Amino acid sequence: MIARSRQVALALTAVLAAGAACQAKHHEPAGHPAPLGAGPGGFTLVASGDVLPHDSIIQRARFDAGGSGYDFRPMFAGIEPVVSRADLALCHMETVYGENGVYTGYPTFKSPPEVAKGLAATGYDGCSTASNHSLDDGAAGIGRTLDALDREGVRHTGTARTEAEARTATVFDAGPAKVAHLAYTYGTNGFPLPAGQPWAVNLIDEQRIVADARAARKAGADVVVVSLHWGTEWQDDPDRSQLDLAARLTSSRTGSRPDIDLILGTHAHVPQAYEKVNGTWVVYGMGDQVAGEMTNHDGAADPRGNQSTVARFTFAPPVRPGARWEVDRAEFVPQLFDIDAGRVVDLNRAIGQGAELTAVRDRIRDVVLSRGAGEDGLVMGE
Repeated sequence: MIARSRQVALALTAVLAAGAACQAKHHEPAGHPAPLGAGPGGFTLVASGDVLPHDSIIQRARFDAGGSGYDFRPMFAGIEPVVSRADLALCHMETVYGENGVYTGYPTFKSPPEVAKGLAATGYDGCSTASNHSLDDGAAGIGRTLDALDREGVRHTGTARTEAEARTATVFDAGPAKVAHLAYTYGTNGFPLPAGQPWAVNLIDEQRIVADARAARKAGADVVVVSLHWGTEWQDDPDRSQLDLAARLTSSRTGSRPDIDLILGTHAHVPQAYEKVNGTWVVYGMGDQVAGEMTNHDGAADPRGNQSTVARFTFAPPVRPGARWEVDRAEFVPQLFDIDAGRVVDLNRAIGQGAELTAVRDRIRDVVLSRGAGEDGLVMGE
């Protein structure tokens, strides 16, 4: 662990020295790579896994702010070039935000609202917010979280402050396309939905997901993306419920056109496979992008809890009126959260800087490709 962390820290220092500072999207410094795209008429979407600030993460952000306030921007600096170059970047904000300096980690999370500043500075356009921790501080926690994201210009979906908000699809302009983002969770750790607010958190319900997707399409969405907080914690392989729901959702069609164009999974704490199901890409689990040292169900520290991927899909416009937008390039970018350095690390970039992390990257690759995604064109991206 110590040797690994030292290598990561050295690599990260080199990366930061090369100029990978946090910058808001569309405000890159001189010399920053131009945004990616699918050529004329296309767009590129990136998505990443759970942002789960444990106590150690909160303490690190306070240290990075010089002991006054909290600064999460340095934490994401290593992945900012990947995120900011996309036409649309989505994260998963697993926890709610606290107030007045009262912030907590596991088991009931209340994170500093400055997390939203870090996400915005990294280039994220929106986040899914439906998770098993969405009600860790009741309706008030949802309100503070969405208010903070709004202040930073980060859109959100999956939880709501009002019924009208819950019924309104979150739609982004991504190049020439309109992309709807929907999000749902398997549950809320036993916390009941707030009295009189059954709409506060979107729970996984197959019929509702399909209805929402069709409504978003009818309202003009070219592409419908569904984020699902699901699966079995610490399990590399998607479980039967994931496989069955993915198969049913991707088979849902209106006419000849699928109702859902991409599924993004979170919750398992570990990277899981990517798979093309019924012609639609499914990411069963991206893993935790930001988290403290994780212990598995056996109570043992498990480094997989700090490994994850960024999913990157490049969409091309329909070949004919009424057809779907097709993914013409599918990629994954392996990541590591170095708990000692307190930084998200792009593994390919760190390895290029000399970090001895090839085995970690290759383990993630093997899991991601374990259901044959490579045969359908998924590649490891830079």
